[in-house]
Amino acid sequence: MNQRIKVIIADDVRETRENIKTLLSFDERIEIVGEAENGEDAVFLAREVRPDIILMDINMPVTDGIKATEEITLEVPETTIIIMSVQAEQEYLRKAMTAGARDYIVKPFTGEEIIDTIIKAYNLDSKRKQKIILPTEREEIKSKIISVFSTKGGVGKTTIATNLAVTLARQTKKRVALLDLDLLFGDVAIHLNVSIKSTISELIKEIHILDQELMDEYMATHFSGVRVLPAPVKPEYAEYVTGRHVEKIIKTLKESYHYIVIDTAQNFSETTLAALDASDVILFVSTMDLPTIKNVKAGLEVMESLRYSDSKVKIVLNKASEQFGISYKDFESTIKNNIWINIPEDNFTVINSVNKGFPFVVTRAEARVSKSIYDIGDRIIHEKKHVENSKSFFQKILGF
Repeated sequence: MNQRIKVIIADDVRETRENIKTLLSFDERIEIVGEAENGEDAVFLAREVRPDIILMDINMPVTDGIKATEEITLEVPETTIIIMSVQAEQEYLRKAMTAGARDYIVKPFTGEEIIDTIIKAYNLDSKRKQKIILPTEREEIKSKIISVFSTKGGVGKTTIATNLAVTLARQTKKRVALLDLDLLFGDVAIHLNVSIKSTISELIKEIHILDQELMDEYMATHFSGVRVLPAPVKPEYAEYVTGRHVEKIIKTLKESYHYIVIDTAQNFSETTLAALDASDVILFVSTMDLPTIKNVKAGLEVMESLRYSDSKVKIVLNKASEQFGISYKDFESTIKNNIWINIPEDNFTVINSVNKGFPFVVTRAEARVSKSIYDIGDRIIHEKKHVENSKSFFQKILGF
């Protein structure tokens, strides 16, 4: 078997998903490419990731395993579904097979049992998959690029970028890419707890042949459906990534993704400017301390010199509070810009989320900090695409 079998686990119990991942981790033929906590998310992931196998729990919220199996069988016929259940009755088996499942396994099962079931189902369906004719015409994508930027570290830029990407994926059920352009010290992968197999520094070695299919090979999949292109694992690799590389990567992502969220570095480097130039929306993140406000004001002056419009640059005030001597009115007066949105301070929710690698918009959806991210997502989704009339950074410096 030359390629690893790509598997998605769909089960509403996190502990069960973790146990199955542990069982499957002992077999090198199998690769976990996604997780879903309900049937609706399983259908969405199946459309985006197109796995070889889905391990589908029969009883899940929102959409149950049977209904999800029916939808996936119709929309993603090359994916094989194995139903999991604590019920061993023939009626459940009949419903599963009628819905389109290829096999059925009863909980609890051993590692050997689940691995044998996956391998058997995969082998039996291999010939069938090879004969399936997939659509050759791709959907025309109208993508929107959102850069999350700051001129100072420690303001929560990556936290906002990761949670916003997950929010956009869950709200729209469309394709969302998350690009980590903090090339020296990016930690998007840590925030989302995704395993790093390849990064942007490996991708640029094949930049001359980059297309949609190659791009997908380099992107990690988060359980929410968000596809992630991580930053280099070592800071010294950052110098090999250029603005031209970033332009090509963004152009390629636009062919496949409806939303592209970019976590930038906190500077105006060549690679950052390439991302900002390409962006429809720049979320300029600030906090209420004087050093950050000073840097934000200076950053806005740079953006004004680059002719970024007010409709493109949005001021996001993170950890917002007036209890430390600076009012929102004073803040706006100093930077000569209006606050687009306030994100309240909630260290307990945010720090726990980062430490566990689970976005708080999923684990603490009811929290005020989560609702503010939902609000950002909602505004971006319903805002008309901004068209920047000014020349790009590279057009300016090269004179064309």
